[in-house]
Amino acid sequence: MAEHRSSAVFFCFEANLSPFSVAFAKKILSLPDNKNTNKMKGTILVTGGTGFIGSHTVVELQSVGYKVVIVDNLSNSKKEVVDGIEKISGIRPDFEEVDCTDFAKLEAVFAKYGNIDGIIHFAASKAVGESVQKPLLYYRNNIVSLINLLELMPKYGTKGIIFSSSCTVYGQPDPENLPVTEAAPIKKAESPYGNTKQVNEEIIQDYVHSGANVRAILLRYFNPIGSHPTSIIGEMPNGVPQNLIPYLTQTAIGIREQLSVFGDDYDTPDGSCIRDYIYVVDLAKAHVCAMARILENKQNEPVEIFNVGTGKGVSVLELINTFEKVTGVKLNYKIVGRRAGDIEKVWADPKKANEVLGWKAETSLEDTLASAWKWQLKLREEGIQ
Repeated sequence: MAEHRSSAVFFCFEANLSPFSVAFAKKILSLPDNKNTNKMKGTILVTGGTGFIGSHTVVELQSVGYKVVIVDNLSNSKKEVVDGIEKISGIRPDFEEVDCTDFAKLEAVFAKYGNIDGIIHFAASKAVGESVQKPLLYYRNNIVSLINLLELMPKYGTKGIIFSSSCTVYGQPDPENLPVTEAAPIKKAESPYGNTKQVNEEIIQDYVHSGANVRAILLRYFNPIGSHPTSIIGEMPNGVPQNLIPYLTQTAIGIREQLSVFGDDYDTPDGSCIRDYIYVVDLAKAHVCAMARILENKQNEPVEIFNVGTGKGVSVLELINTFEKVTGVKLNYKIVGRRAGDIEKVWADPKKANEVLGWKAETSLEDTLASAWKWQLKLREEGIQ
């Protein structure tokens, strides 16, 4: 896929960014060519599009010529994110404040826009620990929203859906299955959150195999972190963060008193859990590749599955040490007991995504963590956090 870049926009960014940011932005930032904005490839509905991964994906979709309609209930994001997307891309996506579990309001969105070609479904509750405490919330939000979308797709002629799945479907892989390929066994989920991902994958496959005129790609991604190189959008959850990186950066800047590391007695080199941390913009680009694959009829099967990760396992303590080295900030953290629902170690074998989807993670952990810290500094500068 060709990348469309605007040197004029880069010039504006350079005036306000550090040398690191300029180099980083030039390396990965995809921006729309204004000459091509009238030649839309199609209309994509992005649920959860003001959220962390969703907002970055909207930017990437617009950069290659898609019209985007965002649906979000703003339960864990803010409407101002739409302004940020417009600042980066020069294009304002349509926005509808709708809860995907409300069938009537969701159908009204389909009826209003009429020609939705594809869907990327991010909207979901997503914290492992919270799901253990509030399982019914997770089952209602995550499963009903998907069923509503699937029911509406054939009625309104929507061709395909990309489902935001997770490596949690693998549970704790056996040692011989690390790094994890798409052929690894699906194990009993360690949390209600993980179980909703397993159930939703099964719902999609059952629905497509029943003869529904729908195609799907399930992207099982690992641990997205970082922020856009412009520091205009990033991870900004409402309330106390449920994910590691925003809690880490908020601790580093003094908003949170201390970061808890859940367990140092796992069967890993340093005793802390191992994950595959992927830069959110790299992850967003995987969705662009997947959508093109659906709309251009390139799928080998009506439902395809891809792992989206870096292929490198990093422990929580290694992540903290890398953050400290990159930023020069000493982090206040303590080791506490294990957290219910956490998997010991998992990281991806991304070979299939690299070779079949034509996508590859390119950004280093150091650059990714630096982008997360710059985002936190930007929030402080603007008096937001």
